[in-house]
Amino acid sequence: MNASEYLAEKAWQLIHTTAFPGLAVGNLLMIAIGLAFIYLAIAKHYEPLLLVPIGFGVIVGNIPAGAGMILGIYDPAAPDGGLLSLERLEDWGVLRYLYVGVEKGIFPPLIFLGIGAMTDFSTMLSNPKLVLLGAAAQLGVFLTFLGALLLGFTPQEAGAIGIIGGADGPTAIFLSSRLAPDLLGAIAIAAYSYMALVPVIQPPIMRLLTTRAERRIRMKRPRTVSRRERIVFPIAAFLICALLAPGALVLIGMLFFGNLLKECLVTERLAVTARTALIDIVTILLGFCVGISTTAQYFLQTKSIMIFVLGAVSFAVATAGGVLFAKFMNLFLREKINPLIGAAGVSAVPDSARVAHILGREEDPQNFLLMHAMAPNVAGVIGSAIAAGVLWSQLAR
Repeated sequence: MNASEYLAEKAWQLIHTTAFPGLAVGNLLMIAIGLAFIYLAIAKHYEPLLLVPIGFGVIVGNIPAGAGMILGIYDPAAPDGGLLSLERLEDWGVLRYLYVGVEKGIFPPLIFLGIGAMTDFSTMLSNPKLVLLGAAAQLGVFLTFLGALLLGFTPQEAGAIGIIGGADGPTAIFLSSRLAPDLLGAIAIAAYSYMALVPVIQPPIMRLLTTRAERRIRMKRPRTVSRRERIVFPIAAFLICALLAPGALVLIGMLFFGNLLKECLVTERLAVTARTALIDIVTILLGFCVGISTTAQYFLQTKSIMIFVLGAVSFAVATAGGVLFAKFMNLFLREKINPLIGAAGVSAVPDSARVAHILGREEDPQNFLLMHAMAPNVAGVIGSAIAAGVLWSQLAR
């Protein structure tokens, strides 16, 4: 072999050690989607803490590994084309180890711990009837569950898809990891996408279902909630929720544990850690790992498209359910509720509450709905976790 032939052979080998030979059209499409997520996060400020890690994870997950290299969560794939089992730990790549936090439902409860440590339930406690709006918004979960069944999904898959309507990414990930792990990537991306698009999706529905007079309704200032009430609430609420829906024990337990750390005032260091460093670290890992699970060969399937459509329907129905139930409650109340806050019954905290506030101020600049909207908003967090627990207990195989 002369020098030119040797150099040509080495050049050919070099090309085959790059990612280009394995780069398919689907990978390029997913990379474009990842870039779009990053653009929306930076340019439009749509949930940047979520979309930047997810978007970059999508890009990383769609760079093919070289021959013999174990890098992604599907490298090498199990015989059935899915993820490798725990018995093959020696075959795992680094990203696969990180993905265990998503696959085994470790990250979502830690997110709930941080959410609990930063959530103020006092507005909900000052006006308990607003809890019903958080419950009404779960209508989208169960109607979408039925729709998914009609489209041919298994009951387990339908349950995991339905929870997208709660607009709660960690809950959607937790439930899908229990019921439909093969659909986890698509469900997680759909849930977080719709959470990020709350300011785009909800306002048209809210305007369609309310009159100008209803949007101008002013609500009485919430009463002051005592420290004793704030301390007793997470303990009592946990006992009630866990006894009624044991399947929600993990998520609800971490949520109320975090809230107790905040409200008892003797564990401030722990509360600060939970709502800052801990939740930030877990959010980075969760978002990035969800992104890398969207490898085109496994993600771009007909089921994924159907999940996105059903997720949009679920989210729209949940928004409408909250608004319409607020209008229904007004038939029996002397002090009327502004129906806009019903849309905050989905658990996209605090974006859906902020949307209700903004729409109310468009009609009346002196109408401040944010604190009122936070009541159904945090109730929606509890409601979606309970809905997930009920679905898990009924559908677990």
